[in-house]
Amino acid sequence: MKLLNKSEIEVKKSRFIAYLYKIDDKKEIGIIYDMLKKEHKKARHIPYACVLANTASKSDDKEPSGTSGLPIYQVLERQNTTNIAIFVVRYFGGIKLGASGLTRAYRASAASLFPK
Repeated sequence: MKLLNKSEIEVKKSRFIAYLYKIDDKKEIGIIYDMLKKEHKKARHIPYACVLANTASKSDDKEPSGTSGLPIYQVLERQNTTNIAIFVVRYFGGIKLGASGLTRAYRASAASLFPK
């Protein structure tokens, strides 16, 4: 696994830190997740999405269903790439974003990893 890019955005005082990794095996997902969990002890959620040669997976990590893993996955899908994973670390800023706000924030965070 190799870190390719990192970016951060803020939405209504919540911080979204996105990480783009090159991966070779699904086992690396758990390793990266555990590493980010240790590094960001106070983060509320670390959803992710990944695309490997013949499989894909995503996780909302306790965010409302479909508000984080799916929009991250959709960004990966648009990039038409494989062996890539995106993790987004969220620090809650005290203002609820709602389902559509979360979806937009996670999508924007993941998209910020790729040049326009």
